[in-house]
Amino acid sequence: VNLFASEEQFPEMACPIQMRWDAKGRLWVSCSTTYPHVYPGQEPNDKIIILEDTDGDGKADKCSTFADDVHIPLSFALVENGCYVSEEPHLSLLLDTDGDGKADHRERVLTGFGCEDSHHALHDFTWTPDGDLLFRESIFHNSQVETPYGPIRAKNSAWFRLTPRNQRLITFGAYPNTNPWGVTYTKWGHHVASHPIFASAFHATNPPYPKQHPRANGIPAYSGVAGHEFVDFPNWPDEFQGGMIKARYKPTNRVEFHKWVEKEDHFAEDYQFDILFSKNLSFIPVDCRFGPRGAIYVCDWYNPVKGHAQYSLRDPRRDRKSGRIWRITPKDFQPQDPPKIADASVPELVANLKRPEYRVRYWTKRELRTRDRAEIKSALDASLTRLITTPQYRPNPNESHQLTEAIWAYRNIGEPAPAWLKFLAMNPVSHARAAATRQLRYWHDDFENPDEAIVLLAAAANDENAIVRMEAANAASYIGTREALEAILPILDQKLDGLTHLQYALTCALGSEALGRHWKGEANAEFLAANPKLAGFMAKSREKAVTIINARVKDRDLRRENAAFDKQENIAELEISCVPERMLFTKTKLKAKAGQPVKLTFTNPDATQHNWVLVQPGALEAVGMAGNEMAKDPNGILKHFVPTDTMSDKILVASKLLNPDTGEILRFTAPEKPGTYPFLCTFPGHWIIMKGEMVVE
Repeated sequence: VNLFASEEQFPEMACPIQMRWDAKGRLWVSCSTTYPHVYPGQEPNDKIIILEDTDGDGKADKCSTFADDVHIPLSFALVENGCYVSEEPHLSLLLDTDGDGKADHRERVLTGFGCEDSHHALHDFTWTPDGDLLFRESIFHNSQVETPYGPIRAKNSAWFRLTPRNQRLITFGAYPNTNPWGVTYTKWGHHVASHPIFASAFHATNPPYPKQHPRANGIPAYSGVAGHEFVDFPNWPDEFQGGMIKARYKPTNRVEFHKWVEKEDHFAEDYQFDILFSKNLSFIPVDCRFGPRGAIYVCDWYNPVKGHAQYSLRDPRRDRKSGRIWRITPKDFQPQDPPKIADASVPELVANLKRPEYRVRYWTKRELRTRDRAEIKSALDASLTRLITTPQYRPNPNESHQLTEAIWAYRNIGEPAPAWLKFLAMNPVSHARAAATRQLRYWHDDFENPDEAIVLLAAAANDENAIVRMEAANAASYIGTREALEAILPILDQKLDGLTHLQYALTCALGSEALGRHWKGEANAEFLAANPKLAGFMAKSREKAVTIINARVKDRDLRRENAAFDKQENIAELEISCVPERMLFTKTKLKAKAGQPVKLTFTNPDATQHNWVLVQPGALEAVGMAGNEMAKDPNGILKHFVPTDTMSDKILVASKLLNPDTGEILRFTAPEKPGTYPFLCTFPGHWIIMKGEMVVE
């Protein structure tokens, strides 16, 4: 690990948030000293800077400012001569039109995005494999964006996808979540995020505004991470290849390595170890990116204060001067030659699409969008023809991926290729078929015979692979016709039990405004009666129940003990829950009599983990601060963030750390001594506002 750049060398790098590499091997960084908001009477002066390592020693030695009048640039994405940037409530385009390295043109591309909570307004900018600009906003936000195609509305949280060449904006994947960060794509184009992890299952278009899709019960999802990168640079060790590196900023601060494991209907991460960890809680990793020579870079928003539910917006401890970028390499690392992109010819760029490194292909397609369309199409046609006509051609994963990348490249330049898409849809590699099905969303109107798209959709809905079937469900919500709905109904005839991601994708697709209009309401009563499995599936999907952990106790002796406890005549049966999206308990006061048996049902319908801890009078702050300190412990989460190691004499009762939509029944005896006993959530940082009192009489 070495320091690539910091505020000591470059003061303009204060408060860095996001990083992007350009085609020339320069690192662009967005910085915001204005965050979390502009003070009255002041103007924002946030920056986008460009760092360069001109001598290749792994340290930046040059810094220039591209723009210095930006408003809280939570994220950005590079284009030719500039970048799209988040400036809540605007999506802006900054360009350098005269070649002096400084932005001199600002365009408000779209406006009307939510700005209710500045730390998760428009963020997570990335280019999709097929060339659209993807971004999201999270909880509390309300957006109404005027576009040439009509208004686009979203409430609380949603993904957005902009096609720059025609300025079409769509929104999808609106469901209850908190403030997640971090986004990337896999080799095969599966969308990966934090809330949820396997985001491809959340791509159905939205239900009628202002409704959202249902909660994703049973599907791994969380906030607190802010960067994802898959390891595919050949100069990293074999045991890292195909795994994921991610930056976690809460409740601990570390850079983690996970294996990426294929399941039946999704992929899952499997935590292995920390690459980087600090007990200094001011170290806040907010982004990570592979550089062109194979090192990974971590953006450190070095600050003693994070979050502004727990801290004042004007907390004087907010550090508005510091900012670091760390460079990480494996032992015996040999930097590879930077890929040729900015000065490459079109055939050289097309050849880059065969490279193993996702980021090289990502930078290459961004460059291709700046070149002549006809020349690119010709080069792609020639490349694919050579690929499938060579005697050695076999549709193995490697060659199937080359065909998939070509399909994405065609869409990057706005050239539909339905003939190649049909060829890909028949590929023996399931991930290639899934990618082909995904592209039906955008090319279904480009077939000579409109029925061909529905035939391909129906084939995908009957595919033996559950991920392909999931992509069929998603695609149907984009096509939006009665024929598309009918094409995916066979998914209901195949295995669904245990396939949580497929079930969720199908639920959301059927509940979308586009498909719901074909089966809901009196006008569709006859259709629904003819498809009883559809009605049954959607009725079941609407059933919401909180899992009460102790209701499923398997230990027979413990069950008997609990039953005996519950039969006591003078038992106090209490309930408490968490206020969704507010970091509060539903009750701030509970009552019990001294020495009374208490059965407390604690549930968590929030999208964030919480616990419930009862402590001795006067111990609230001490236990809360001890909970904060557990953020420095890599194993803190395994201890449910309950600081029994240091506060055992002050803690009376503690629940487990509850995941969203779970619960626990706590059985205990109220203290013998009357008094006021504080309770709190000891998840680091929550206790400041998530607290209450149990009055013992």
